Amino acid sequence: MTSLPAHAVAAPHADNGRRTLPCRKKAMEMPKVSRDTATQGGDYGAVVDRCQEFGDYTVDFLTFREDVDHRPLLKGLPDDRCQCPHWGYVFRGELTFHYADHDEVYHEGDAFYAPAGHVPVHIEPGSEYLQISPTDELRRTSEVIMKNFTGQQPPD
Repeated sequence: MTSLPAHAVAAPHADNGRRTLPCRKKAMEMPKVSRDTATQGGDYGAVVDRCQEFGDYTVDFLTFREDVDHRPLLKGLPDDRCQCPHWGYVFRGELTFHYADHDEVYHEGDAFYAPAGHVPVHIEPGSEYLQISPTDELRRTSEVIMKNFTGQQPPD
């Protein structure tokens, strides 16, 4: 049995007699978010997006009130397709993503990975899902979607 060097072992604690290794880094809490604690996103009528950025990744809780075909919203991106990969989980409803050569349908209880090059063409009203995406790619895609979305809205 290999023993640890003396400098790696702390003195036994008086209360339990066990040895512990010293901490090399200060303990940190893992980031977490829920639909209720997310501080970003908004209510866009057809969709409610509650999201939170965690550095390189963004977590979105999405609720669709209406079926949304994203084809017009993605105009201007390469191939008019979403260039941001997403990992997700469907809590309720059904999503259909179109790829160049096939469609993928995700149902309640499905975990999924949607690589770059997809287009959400059908999202059943009432669908709720979690989506995790690289922040920079999502930001670039969201800028185009919002520009196209506001361009579709009738003036006040």
